[in-house]
Amino acid sequence: MTDYGRPLTFGVSLDPTAADFGSALDLARQADRAGLEYLAVQDHAYLPGYLDVWTMLSVLAARTERVAVVPDVADLQLRPPAMLAKAAASLATIVPGRVALGVGGGPSAAAVASMGATPHHGDDMVRYTEEGIGIVRAALAGEAIRTNTAQHRIAGYQAGPVPPQPVEIWVGSQRPKMLGVTGRVGDGWVSPLNIYVPPEQVLERQTLVDDAARAAGRDPRDVRRLYNVLGAIGPYSGGQGLVGPVELWVESLTEWAVELGFDTFVLWTITDPAAQLELFTSEVVPAVRERVAKIRGGSPGSSPA
Repeated sequence: MTDYGRPLTFGVSLDPTAADFGSALDLARQADRAGLEYLAVQDHAYLPGYLDVWTMLSVLAARTERVAVVPDVADLQLRPPAMLAKAAASLATIVPGRVALGVGGGPSAAAVASMGATPHHGDDMVRYTEEGIGIVRAALAGEAIRTNTAQHRIAGYQAGPVPPQPVEIWVGSQRPKMLGVTGRVGDGWVSPLNIYVPPEQVLERQTLVDDAARAAGRDPRDVRRLYNVLGAIGPYSGGQGLVGPVELWVESLTEWAVELGFDTFVLWTITDPAAQLELFTSEVVPAVRERVAKIRGGSPGSSPA
């Protein structure tokens, strides 16, 4: 059993397709009214039909009231760390407490090269990403940054603004070396979709994050754990991921919280987003909060002693 005891939070993934931004905005407002914590947007800037993630997140933040926004996850090869930190700090200064920063090395070297950036591979990619996260963290803190390595050359950037509330850095990873980076320097682990890292493969990855955190002198409980959950709620036939009635979703997410260690679940629906979000927020989320609280022996949102 792996329960890190962190309060549960929930979000929804919004489709960045340019032609359908109106629907994404409607869904964002629905999530905001329903009390979800996060709006997540994937970052695939090289796809011509997709919006730029930071432009989209900025508009979403401006047109909602309380929900936070997060790139799930920003591509560090296409978004140099000092500039990425500038974007995150700027938005977090405008909407304090409503920005988290998901980052990753990038899923496709060919896509990175297609936009004119330099792709990295293997151990070089791992070093590039870990150094990049260090630069982002320093820049978010308003430090002066000067570095000259094979991966990053910054000639004395004075970072700022410093957001009034800290911006957490969550790392998207699934292979051992990147999971090690997550444990050493990340504020959270963003797991890929449940169809790519299914529940039966989660604990071995959590262990790698934990071991790296301890080796770096960190408490594994300080690392958040986010699961991107693809599927459909209700009598939907076919499709990948978690597909079934409300009770299946409640049982699964409860188990994944108290047995696998996840504290944050992001809904990636495969059908009828508005109706699915309504089921998620009105029936799944409150039931999961209640069941996890009972297992932990407290009220919803509490942590075990």
